Amino acid sequence: MNPVGFVFGVHLHQPVGNFDHVFADHLRDVYRPLVERLAERRFFPFTLHISGPLLEWLETHDAAYLDLIGRLAADGHVELLSAGFYEPVLASLGPADRVEQVAWMREAIRRRFGVTATGLWLTERVWEPDLAAHLADAGVRYVVLDDRHFLVSGFEREQLHAPFFTESGGKRVALFPIDERLRYLIPFRPPAEVGDYLRDLRKAGRPLAVFVDDGEKFGGWPGTKDWVYTRGWLAQFLDAVEALVGTGEVRLTTPGAALDTVRSGGLAYLPTASYREMEAWSLPPTAARRLAVLEHELGEARMAGPDGALVRGAHWRNFLVKYPEANRMHKKMLALSALCRARGDPPAVRRAIGRAQCNDAYWHGVFGGLYLPHLRAAIWQNLALAEGALRRGQELTVERLDFDGDGAEEVWIHSGLCSALVSPERGGVIEEYTVFEHGLNYADVLTRRRESYHEPAPGHGGANATASDGTPSIHELEQMVRLQRLPPIDAADRALFVDRVLAGVVTLDDYKAGSFPEVASWARVPFEVSVAATAPAVELVLRARSLEKRLRFGPAGELSASYRWDPAAFPPDAVFCPEISVSREVELDLAPAGDVWRFPVATVSRSERGFEETVQGYSYTPRWPIRAGEGRLTIRVRRSA
Repeated sequence: MNPVGFVFGVHLHQPVGNFDHVFADHLRDVYRPLVERLAERRFFPFTLHISGPLLEWLETHDAAYLDLIGRLAADGHVELLSAGFYEPVLASLGPADRVEQVAWMREAIRRRFGVTATGLWLTERVWEPDLAAHLADAGVRYVVLDDRHFLVSGFEREQLHAPFFTESGGKRVALFPIDERLRYLIPFRPPAEVGDYLRDLRKAGRPLAVFVDDGEKFGGWPGTKDWVYTRGWLAQFLDAVEALVGTGEVRLTTPGAALDTVRSGGLAYLPTASYREMEAWSLPPTAARRLAVLEHELGEARMAGPDGALVRGAHWRNFLVKYPEANRMHKKMLALSALCRARGDPPAVRRAIGRAQCNDAYWHGVFGGLYLPHLRAAIWQNLALAEGALRRGQELTVERLDFDGDGAEEVWIHSGLCSALVSPERGGVIEEYTVFEHGLNYADVLTRRRESYHEPAPGHGGANATASDGTPSIHELEQMVRLQRLPPIDAADRALFVDRVLAGVVTLDDYKAGSFPEVASWARVPFEVSVAATAPAVELVLRARSLEKRLRFGPAGELSASYRWDPAAFPPDAVFCPEISVSREVELDLAPAGDVWRFPVATVSRSERGFEETVQGYSYTPRWPIRAGEGRLTIRVRRSA
């Protein structure tokens, strides 16, 4: 009986914009000890992917670690995987950007390690059928992605221990299914269970078992450092596999080697898909709850069987519907990428756009992702760098277009110094206000919204189903926490100049909690818009029922708003209150003078460490008595920003 080929691979990644100490902590606790112990035990060959942001950081902070990997790669002990260099979800990019990101990574691997990477780690395993042609164009020979992609297409689990082939436009790549069972065994269950599973595969005549997963689970996720190193899981795992290799039951291999030695499983056309948890996270809260209830009703045994694969959530792109903040970053990135190509692709601008394609800030699951302001800020900083360079020296210009792809027209105002996006259909609000010199989008404030994990469905939350002889995975940890009370949510998406009339009895505490009645709100009211050119500034005139709003953009990014309203249309004790949500503290000049409510906007989100409260920005709300009939304010950004 032939040994079963065992692919052991890890993916190491830190996002663009993450804190320096997070890189350093993971290098100390995960990346260095894992590779060093695999090398010491001669656990060869294994498969490794290092993302571009992490590779750039290591070049500066620990070149010796990269030298170690380079020696292992040169000796054939490590097979390095390519990917999009800045770890984008490739499906979210245009074809040219997809090919370019992979080309950057292949060249970086060749230059730094002296080898050619022909295999690809697919970021978040987000697959779309047309990727095959673009990956082939980028020189990719094979891709590793979840077995779930095959199971939802009707393949049987027993078939998925071999490479398959797919094509798009006549261009083909090989596909290796990652074994979900191994993903949940390693490193969370005792190594003996891994050994038993590999033996079972061999007895059943399966030629190949593929494990490629996040390296952070080997010491970076909560509880795993103690479990993997101090309590000896890794040493025991290496002993167990070494014994299986010694008896001829297991043979360590790599996807590249297996592609040449393992008979193909045949042709596979896979649908848009990702891993199971991602498809659930991308659903809106109500639908996510329905899915959780359905899974609970079907039961663990049925969900683990072939029927469970057919129970699905949504696709990764649905995050762009679920979170308009992510969609605005994405559409701005696409627009600037197209502009960059039209203007000759200056290399520094191209790289800034590439960094802005890093996936982590565009979505949210069990990790903070979109909810982490520093990750979003890094995206906007790179977009500001790119746009500032592409528009250098230009005067203020106004474009009217459906910028975010939702069927409603926006107004894009930009110059060599600033860029702003106004939505007449959504209350005449400003949804982006970027000053290139500061590298900041001042409108980058996440809306407080209800998430499915705030109110877990039956069977989800509060219990630890992990046996005492293992350690909980990140997905089990997310089911073990509950909120004591629901956090506040916003009635309208946050932006600059969300206009309301409030009753005089509404208090600041009511306002902060989002639990207040509105006498009137223009938050989602369509405004008629016209452009009043008052060079060198641009003024937009927006009109809706009982309200006129004028937004004035100065040549250097100065911003002011003036209002006129009909006092007779509202109760005499009411207050006109335009809310301004900004990512950094600002100063307001008011005429007439008035009171300003101010508070930090904080969200409660789930992370790998439990629930976290995060300040997303600041709310400023001038309050003018309704009888005033008009008001004007100017936003002054602090130069130290």
